[in-house]
Amino acid sequence: MARRPLPRILSNGSAQIARSRELARTAADSATDVLHPLIVISRGLRRLAAAGRRKWADTPKDRRGPLLFLVASVVLVVALVPYGPLLAVISVMAAAAWHGRDRAPAEPDGPDDSQTQRLQSLYDALVPYFSTADDPAPLYAHGGEWEKAFPTYEFDGTSRVSHLVVRYPAYFTDGEAGSRARIEQLLHAKSGRGREYHFAWDEEGNQLTVTVLPPLPTDIAAQRFVTSPGETVLGFTDPTQVQRTLPLNHGEEQRDVPPVVWRTGPRSTEPHLLVMGEPGSGTTTLLRSIALQALQYGDVLIVDGSGTGEYACLTGRDGVLAVECAASGAVASLEWAGQETERRLIAANHARQAGQPIPDDTRRPLWLLLDRPGALAHLAAADGRPDPQSLLQVPLRHGRAANVTVVVAEQFDSADTLSEAVRQHTRARVVLGPAPSTQLEAVLGAPPHTTPVPVMPPGRGYARLGTGPVHRLQVPATPDPHDDATNDAQRQAVLELLPPRSAQTLVKQEKEQEQEPVA
Repeated sequence: MARRPLPRILSNGSAQIARSRELARTAADSATDVLHPLIVISRGLRRLAAAGRRKWADTPKDRRGPLLFLVASVVLVVALVPYGPLLAVISVMAAAAWHGRDRAPAEPDGPDDSQTQRLQSLYDALVPYFSTADDPAPLYAHGGEWEKAFPTYEFDGTSRVSHLVVRYPAYFTDGEAGSRARIEQLLHAKSGRGREYHFAWDEEGNQLTVTVLPPLPTDIAAQRFVTSPGETVLGFTDPTQVQRTLPLNHGEEQRDVPPVVWRTGPRSTEPHLLVMGEPGSGTTTLLRSIALQALQYGDVLIVDGSGTGEYACLTGRDGVLAVECAASGAVASLEWAGQETERRLIAANHARQAGQPIPDDTRRPLWLLLDRPGALAHLAAADGRPDPQSLLQVPLRHGRAANVTVVVAEQFDSADTLSEAVRQHTRARVVLGPAPSTQLEAVLGAPPHTTPVPVMPPGRGYARLGTGPVHRLQVPATPDPHDDATNDAQRQAVLELLPPRSAQTLVKQEKEQEQEPVA
């Protein structure tokens, strides 16, 4: 059967619509050009009228009568003079045209002298890397022009490069990490240190886009994030890195910020987390933030190897199983955690074999948070006890099936104390604080696409979940509410997130108060 042709309105309807839009746009542009003098005069009349109203409002009431008499006299004289009204109209139109002109300063067509010097300096510095003696038409040459090499450029208020597109020849080895690193290091040094640059390599188009990243917000306090069970907000990143935003309360304002969300549970591909950083970089703050989020849906067991009491605010709260600071308590708690993981696996296996749903006591998430466990290793060895990290074999290996999550935070100077099980099973990684690129790559498994800065605020770093991209990260401010140096607003935000005291804790406090002697 022959196919019937489409109706004419359907076959060429899109072309007609596009042609109609083009005609309408052309007609609008032509009308704007023709009516431009009238638009300028109308704008000037409005400005003159507004100036007259302001002059009348500023005139004192006792002087308004003489002013009206003066204006009326001028109008009468103009009306009696030959050709007076015509000259008055011409004068008013000229004044309106003068005041109605576009007063916006003309933007320069190109960069100024200082900006041109910067671009030429960048071009000259790239010549040894992007040129060869055998190139018949080199894009980069000594004494060459930078216009073809830098098609797009932007500058900030200090005349430093904020956005730059660099074209390079096709024979440059942009697929090698070493070649890329040399170019990134050169552009970072020549464009200005102290800022964080993002490098986007387009290997197909032979272009490199350099962008100066704005600093991440450091004033976001801890709060209830709009997440589902099994999702934990590690911090916040750039809007170009993730496709999701969270509504956050910032004082009396509300704004949307892109988060770095870590998903845990039976279907997670990265069920455990490793946090590394220098002292004061915010590793304890991140663990405290994770604990407050985990207590909303599960139970938490905390091992504080530093012994500084950073988690004292969680002691005795609902859902907090224990906060251990001593080696003996940490070993006993982690032994129980291993037995609990095995119990959950056995109970879930029996339920599946019987065709029944998994028991509720195995569904509730269990979080094991270890802050500096390496500090407890030698204390446990002195008491003849095993290393606390050796007791994490079962939770790390079978934690995803048993709904058990392990989070370990350690400092760089104690990185050699991490056990092989922790290194192998913690595929979600976070690095906080300043660190060289080689150290970041060793921990994260991939280098970041930005240049690390030497000075970072607390809680600032990088995160990588499994084999995903490396994200810039800023941890929400979650300080210890018992610290006197804490901001009052941030302290109150943490106190509002703390669960209520458990019944056993309240009974114990009442007994202690009854046993106290009356003064």
